[in-house]
Amino acid sequence: MSITSFPGGESLSRLASPQTKVTMPALSEMKRQGKPISALTAYDYSSARLVDEAGIDLLLVGDSLAMVVLGHENTLSVTMEEMLHHTRAVRRAVRRALVVADMPFGSYHASIAEGLNNAIRFVKEAGAEAVKIEGPRIELARALVDAEIPVVGHLGLTPQSLHRMGGYRVQARTAVAAQQLKTDALALAHAGAGAIVLEGVPREVAEEITAELPIPTIGIGAGPGCDGQILVFHDMVNLTFAPPAKFVRRYCDAGALIRSAIENYREDVERRAFPSDEESYHLPEAARRALGSQLAPEAELNAGDAVVNQDALKGWAR
Repeated sequence: MSITSFPGGESLSRLASPQTKVTMPALSEMKRQGKPISALTAYDYSSARLVDEAGIDLLLVGDSLAMVVLGHENTLSVTMEEMLHHTRAVRRAVRRALVVADMPFGSYHASIAEGLNNAIRFVKEAGAEAVKIEGPRIELARALVDAEIPVVGHLGLTPQSLHRMGGYRVQARTAVAAQQLKTDALALAHAGAGAIVLEGVPREVAEEITAELPIPTIGIGAGPGCDGQILVFHDMVNLTFAPPAKFVRRYCDAGALIRSAIENYREDVERRAFPSDEESYHLPEAARRALGSQLAPEAELNAGDAVVNQDALKGWAR
């Protein structure tokens, strides 16, 4: 059992410094001012809280969780219920960032009505503040906006189109394909999309689209000319078990750090170095006498021994 805080409680640090909430219109204002937009994925409470407290602007509950969290080969297997489950966890952690939920494969492909109903579930049941859809689904984007649901588009290398594309291949490598990508991006913007993710396209194409679009572009493998950048959390901190894509920069090796910590823990358990006497609870003196305990006198009950986790009480107000 681990107790980090009481249900509904907040640390004093989070309450002491209120921050301006990032919204979809705020992203457009950032583009207008030329301020780069930072974005990351997150899939659970702890990682989302770290991402949010670090000041990231947009937090995507990506369907990439199918691979980096659930261990699937690609993103196609993740379900609506799984995406809703993880979006709820993320939303509980976030105070500042814009929370965007990825609509999984099959949740919006059959009809606009089905896509609209599933998007409503993300907003109503999971607390998402926008949804992301892949491909130039113009009518769906328009229907979502009409239903007051902010939309983030996703063009270029769209992982849900893996089989049609024949693998994870860079897109828009010809003049014709680049022009079609630009046309699709403009159509999504005119349909009301608030931002567009450009993935796996040449930087020159992304820069041209970014310059012409009235809404922000968020790049991943699309060069530095986009209005913002996004990476998969697990890629950035090396919590994956595969070679990184060309566009991934690893900012730390969390995998090695965690593995080392686990090995140290195992070794301490095996040589009975954990837990120590200081990490154990003790009987009060009267109870020791009653039980005939031979424990050393210094191992007396202190104030903290009455509570499983004394630190969890800090900052808690009833």
